[in-house]
Order: sequence, then C-alpha cells, then structure tokens
Amino acid sequence: MNHTIETSAPAREERLHAGIAFGGTCGELKCSLNQGGTCLSASNRSFTETYGCQFTLSLGILNTLRNAVVIMHGPIGCGFCSTNTIGTGKSYKRLRDPNAAGTIWLSSNMDENDVIGGGEAKLKEAVLFADREYRPEIIVVVSSCVPALIGDDVDTILENLQGDTAATLVACNCEGFKTKVMATAYDAAYNGIMKSVTEPYGEWRPLTESDQDKADREYRISRTVNVFNVGSMSRTDELELQRLLNALDLNVNFLPCYSAPDDFKTSLEAALNVSICGTHDDYYLKYLKENFGIPYLIDTIPIGKKNIARWLRKIAAFFHEEERAEALIAIEEAALEEGLAPFREELKDKRVYIGGGEVRVLATASIAQDLGMEIVGLKGHHADEFLLPLFETLENAENIPINIATQHPFEQANIIQRIKPDAIIIHTGGNSISAKHGLPLLPLFSASINYLGYSGEYEMARRLNRIMKNPSLNRHLSQNCPKPFRQSWYQEEPFKYIKEG
Repeated sequence: MNHTIETSAPAREERLHAGIAFGGTCGELKCSLNQGGTCLSASNRSFTETYGCQFTLSLGILNTLRNAVVIMHGPIGCGFCSTNTIGTGKSYKRLRDPNAAGTIWLSSNMDENDVIGGGEAKLKEAVLFADREYRPEIIVVVSSCVPALIGDDVDTILENLQGDTAATLVACNCEGFKTKVMATAYDAAYNGIMKSVTEPYGEWRPLTESDQDKADREYRISRTVNVFNVGSMSRTDELELQRLLNALDLNVNFLPCYSAPDDFKTSLEAALNVSICGTHDDYYLKYLKENFGIPYLIDTIPIGKKNIARWLRKIAAFFHEEERAEALIAIEEAALEEGLAPFREELKDKRVYIGGGEVRVLATASIAQDLGMEIVGLKGHHADEFLLPLFETLENAENIPINIATQHPFEQANIIQRIKPDAIIIHTGGNSISAKHGLPLLPLFSASINYLGYSGEYEMARRLNRIMKNPSLNRHLSQNCPKPFRQSWYQEEPFKYIKEG
C-alpha cells in the first residue's frame, strides 16, 4: 500500500482544474467540464470583490471533531469566526455523544515580533498548554497565512513535540493565500486527518477472535457503509439517510463532522464509502481506496426526488439489493407525492434563483422543478467534474443561466435585479445582500433543519411555500435600505469583468 502523504493538499485549480469565473448557460459550462475544464480553470476576473478563505472552511470540519482541541497558529484574528459556532458545536456534538465537550480552540497569537523571529516558541507553548489543560485525544494545529509566509515548519515542530504530549498531534496546512478555490479547504482538513488520525487497528484480532466472532465481524463489515457528511447537514438529515439505508439492511457510519478520533479507525472496516457531496470528499476517498482498498461512490447528493432515487440505486447496486431499493423508492415517492400536492398548487410557475455550493445548488434546482417552479438563474461557488451527474437530473438544463463565482455579491446583485425572480434560495452568508431586493428568501441549507432525503424535499417545499406567503420583512428592508451597489452598476453586464481562459 502507498502510505505517502503530502505535507499539504494541492490546490484544486491544479488537481481538478476547478473554475471560479464563468457566466453563461449550464450547457456551455457542461461542455467546458467535459473537455477537462482547463479553459474554465484559467478564467478569472479583471476586478475581484472577495473570495472565501480555505483557513476558515477547514475549521468548519476540524472544529466539529470530538475529544479534540484546535490551535490556530497565526494572529489572533485568524479563525475568530469560530466564536460563532461554539454554542452550536457543543449542541451538535452532544447529539452524537451526550458527554461530549464543546468546541475548544486556542490561538498561538502571533504578532509583529513573531513574524521576524518565527512562531515556533509560541506554538510549542500553546500545544503543551492544550495537552496539560484539556487532555484531549488529538490536538489539531491549523496554520494560517502568516506562519506559511515566514516558513514555520509546523509538521516538523509537531513531530518533535509528539513525545512530550499524551494527545496525538495533527498538522493541517491551510493557508488562505494558496488557492482561490476555497473548497480546497476540505482537502486540507482531510490531509491533516490522513497524516495522523486515519490508522487501522493493530493486528490483535486474528489472535483473540474465535471463528464465529471472525465470521460475524466479516459479515458486519460486508454490510457497512461510511457516509461522509458535511457541516451544512443537520442531525435530522443524517437520521433520514440512515433510515433509508437501514431499509436496505445496511449499517451506517457518519464522518468526518462530529466524529471522534477512533471513528476514523473503525471507518476502515466498511464495504463502501459513500460521498454526500463530491466537493467535500474525493481527495480522502481516493486515499482510502488506494491505501486500504475500500471502494467509494461519488455521484450525486441526495437532495430532491430524482437525486435521492439515483443515490439509493447506486448504493443498492453495489450490494445487489436492487429489488429492495426499487420497492423502497416506490413507497417513499408515493408518500412524498401525496404530501407535495398542496404545495405544487401554490408554487407552480413561480420563478426562482438559487445560489451557493455548486452541487447543492443543482440538486435544489431539481426540487424546484419538481414543484413546478421555473429556474431563472443559478450561481455556484466553483465548478468542477462533480457537477456533471447533477445536470442529468434537471429538465432543460442546457438553457438554464448559471454564474460561477466564489462570493462576488456584485455579480449576484446585478443578476437578481435583472431577472427579478419570485423567490431566492441562497447560501447562508449571501442572505443579507439578497434580502435587500425585497424578495422571499429561503436559506440553501441549515445545520438544524432537514433538507436531505424524502422528508427533506417535503420540508423544503413546506418552508418555501410559507416564506413566499409572508415576505414582509424583506419587503420592508428593500423599502428602507439602499441597494448595496451604485445604480450605474445595475446597468452594466453582470459578467463584464470575467476574463475567459
């Protein structure tokens, strides 16, 4: 097996030819992706408003780990956004383990002197303090831009410190300047997990197991699926997917979010790894396939009736449970159709704009179409090969307008002003600017609300119908708050600054 692991994950611009600048139709985007995406990855903007930072997105996974302390190696401001998730992190961890502690994070608090003299001394002090004070199973050191710029070798520092700590030390190199595709953050987080946490159990089992115990264990492994969750999923989402896979007589593990370190070891005893979203998992799943022989499935995200059925059929085919899957899908779709009937009457022919993570956006669009709505615009944070299966679940996908932009709210505001949809479904964080258009607005995801599976489609339809009946808050915002950009910008072409590769 090849256990060689790079010090840091490569940028997705290099690894997947991911693109962050595009304006056109889904048909044109699909054509570019089918050709390898090299032209797309070379596209950029002559003017850029903002990007997401892979440092903060890496924390989105690492802060959820149980029995862990996260040390942010950098200035005190880097990662301060973690204060926003302390309460929710504790609550969601305890949904998995009632005895779990909340999010514990520290900072090495680098300053001007450390930029000149190096941050090694402060990092050592922080690691030893975390180990002594909290006694975690793992200590994750997340490197920001500053230590990378001055050349702090965090991996070597932690390697030398490992003998002085009870906790396993994990180095995660996720400096923000390294990439413009912020989804590289997921690879960076997994890279740290791969280096120090993903290890098989020792070879004690063959010496202590009876033949019956061994047979039972091998059967359990043959029916076990690892489902790789994302931070935007709720616990209710997990339980819905677990319900569906249990109906196929499968055991289910969820990771990496809210997992304990041992979960990564037990996850190596599984028949199949299944990705919820290719944007998050392919780097790690390929590593598990190459080094531990576990096959994986990356296809679509189980949001919307078509995608859920496709996701279930792919998994069932691996376990030769096609008949059981078809019976399950028929029962679930019949119940869903009955529940959606009143909402279809209300939402039919309404025009909707959807923006956020590219895989989730296209899957959510399939729900909108299932409800009889018209998709008048899509926006994805980046584009890569994992979009291709999603195009197959959309009607008239070739002609649907799409904008690829990591944040860049100036393009989004221009587009919404032009097309004037009846409703907006948008990524959390883009809500404030979108709300000022005075339109009904539904968050694209929430870590406390059900979006996935059959119950997720029903819940989305119910909530969308409700907010469209009462958009008074956003209407009042539009009447009392100025639009975020000058009026002259709304007269310009929204993709004026995109330079094609």
